[in-house]
Amino acid sequence: MAEPLVPLPGGVPGPMPTVPLPRRTPPPGDPAALAALVDRLPAAVLALDPQGCLTWLNAAAERLLGHLQADLLGRVLTEVPGGTGRALHAAGTEAADSGEPVTVLAGGGWFEVRAARAAEGLALTVSDVSKRRTVQERADRATARATLLVRVAAELSGALDGVSALGRLARLVVPVLTDGCVVTVVDREGRARDVGSWHADPERRDLLARYARVRLDTLPPSSPVGQALASGTPVSARVADVLGLMSDDRSRGMLQDLRAESVLVLPLPAESRTVGVLSLYLDPGRELGPEDLATVRAVAAQAGRAIDRVGRQSRQIQLAEALQRSLLTAPPAFPGVEVVVRYVPAAEAARVGGDWYDAFRHPDGDAVVVIGDVVGHDTAAAAAMGQLRGLVRGIAHSRGAGPAEVLRGLDEAMATMHPGTLATAAVARLEAGATRLRWANAGHPPPVLVSPEGRVTALGDDEGDLMLGVDATAERREWSLALPPGSTVLLHTDGLVERRGSTLDEGTARLHRVLAELAGRPLPELCDELLVRLLEGTPQDDVALVAVTVGGDARS
Repeated sequence: MAEPLVPLPGGVPGPMPTVPLPRRTPPPGDPAALAALVDRLPAAVLALDPQGCLTWLNAAAERLLGHLQADLLGRVLTEVPGGTGRALHAAGTEAADSGEPVTVLAGGGWFEVRAARAAEGLALTVSDVSKRRTVQERADRATARATLLVRVAAELSGALDGVSALGRLARLVVPVLTDGCVVTVVDREGRARDVGSWHADPERRDLLARYARVRLDTLPPSSPVGQALASGTPVSARVADVLGLMSDDRSRGMLQDLRAESVLVLPLPAESRTVGVLSLYLDPGRELGPEDLATVRAVAAQAGRAIDRVGRQSRQIQLAEALQRSLLTAPPAFPGVEVVVRYVPAAEAARVGGDWYDAFRHPDGDAVVVIGDVVGHDTAAAAAMGQLRGLVRGIAHSRGAGPAEVLRGLDEAMATMHPGTLATAAVARLEAGATRLRWANAGHPPPVLVSPEGRVTALGDDEGDLMLGVDATAERREWSLALPPGSTVLLHTDGLVERRGSTLDEGTARLHRVLAELAGRPLPELCDELLVRLLEGTPQDDVALVAVTVGGDARS
């Protein structure tokens, strides 16, 4: 007789059509046949009573536990010799409590345990997932290696201090490629020093750091470090063999206490020399596969290139700084005029700027002050700065030119001598024996006038004329102003008023406000205090300024 099929709770909501199905009484099961069927399953199946004793298991469970069914039935699973039963029982209990499968290392492989608890005890199914686990671990290691290379590239690519960046490299390669790491750099005179270390075991980090401080003084040339530095090729060795080469008891004891089994030393290659080595200390049982070795070689190559690049940049910066210092000289003395100059380099050591100033006597006795900024922060900018400074003097002396004519001549010369170079400049000329100021401005921040009463005013247009290097035929205007005695004129580069997070107008307003507060102070003190207040100790760009006071004759 057909009866309607009743839907299970939680099934599809709404009315369900009645489907007539024949109802039959199932035949009685054959326990032996069922056991034989379960025996053929690749997964291990176990049943435990409430006391944890085995009441049933299939053939796969026999193989997993390493004992025959007859010997296992009635025994407590956790007491089965070998430790596998204890691991399975713990994983099964956790799986039953959480309702989720638990992966466990047991019997030399990885197994996924599922479990269900009832009044009769605990039932477990155990599936071998070793192959799946191995594939996943390989994928995870490949991802870790790729991530490491990206992190190393990010750490080293923009490094301004190669030694500091390499010191942090040890923390990147541990533990992806090694258990412990020491990084060594070699200067151009061949002197080696360890600059960083790290260990995966927190208890051995300080020991490795102490060993790194003394090892280079005690390791012989025949050690892996010495061989790698001499040959420029990777060298591997057993730590036991390295210990046999060491004569210093203190450092030998430290290396022994690190409990490493082997060491791999890789040179850090540059274009013409080895700039350092990477020492990897591997614990017992750890080996580097082909993919690991390829990765660590790539890391070493990146590090070598970074050190080489930073070294070249450092030498270029030192050259540019020397050139810049040679050009930023003290001003001469002018009768009746006080001139003060100041220059502050950027806080970021690698930014050698093109900011410059000059003050010189015109052939007819007038005082000429100039300030400029070549676009760029490198040796080329510093070299262009020096040439422009010389050109200004040459044009002013040969032509007897005024400020506007000086800028025109400078623009024409740049078109042939420095095509592509861009610069801003302001030239001011104070007539001898008088108080008339003439000035011209090529895209530079406008000069600032502080009156004897302390009023602060920008001179000329806010932007001036077109910057130099854009159009040699551009118009160059000239302004003129009679200065009352006691007036101060300030010429400065944009680093004085530009700040991250502030607009140029806000920076200029801040400059004018501080100048008004400092008005009346001695000119050297005014300039020093102005820099302190506006830069707050951390200039983000080079800053140059020239201050001129009419009615004085000191210079500083």
